[in-house]
Amino acid sequence: MAYLERASPSLKDTLLKIYRAEKPIEVDQHFHEFGSIQYHIKYSVSNPSIVHVSTSTLLETQGAVTLKEISSQTYEVIKDIAVGVIDIVDPPRLGFQLTIGIHLDNIPRGKEMINIITKISEIQAIILSNQLKEMLRHLNFQDDSRPINNNNNNNNNRPIKIIYHPSEPFYVFKQPDKITAVFPMNFKDNSDVVIATSFFQELVEVGSQKEMGKAPQCSWSPIPPLQLRGEPVQDLTTNSGFVSFDITSRHVEGKRLDKTVWNLLNFYAYVKYHIKCSRGYIQRRMRKRMDSLVKVFYSYITHTK
Repeated sequence: MAYLERASPSLKDTLLKIYRAEKPIEVDQHFHEFGSIQYHIKYSVSNPSIVHVSTSTLLETQGAVTLKEISSQTYEVIKDIAVGVIDIVDPPRLGFQLTIGIHLDNIPRGKEMINIITKISEIQAIILSNQLKEMLRHLNFQDDSRPINNNNNNNNNRPIKIIYHPSEPFYVFKQPDKITAVFPMNFKDNSDVVIATSFFQELVEVGSQKEMGKAPQCSWSPIPPLQLRGEPVQDLTTNSGFVSFDITSRHVEGKRLDKTVWNLLNFYAYVKYHIKCSRGYIQRRMRKRMDSLVKVFYSYITHTK
């Protein structure tokens, strides 16, 4: 699968630039990545031993679990990224979820320096992954013996909406013995819709094969599942249908939880990557075919003179 890199390329490059500079350089940089993730890097020549990095995302949820704030468990994971190198600043910079202080003097030289800065640059991946992990744990261990109330006002039965990118929300909801993640799919280009729809149907077909029995079951439908009834109309208006994955307890056990969470967070990125590759392949085949036809045409003209 084509993943988004866990490490932020811009954050990593800036931190390396600061660390490798022969003389301290003033840095006050604010930037966005993937539309919803923002960073602020502050480094002052008056305090050259520490860099402050702030970050936040538009990830929001609604329903039984609300995790707009970073949990204490996630804080502990962040602290363990590089013990002695980073501190969590409380309160964070205004408008951000998290601010950390990076002690440059405590970063070892050589290859270990690259490893530590790369890990620090993965901070948003850690936040997003841990938020979704907690949602899956919460849903996974609910008591299935309780009767289901079909009243939409009962928040315990409402889907959780996850916004990793402003225009690409997906939903997670509990069903007996499984958790279902639903991705409403929209594309601007009509050719992308055709490629994506064909891909989704193939994904379902491959997923139904016996050798894929351990993977999450995939389904595709042009209409939303009944569990999403009552959600915002704009989220349920699509031109490429809805892709669903059924997550069972075996998919969130041990190290599998990390992989499952990262796959869900990056499903949209994977689909876009597949469409881009497919379009490139089609264009290459068309150019090759055109070259072949041109050669045949000129050969015909040459022999008819």
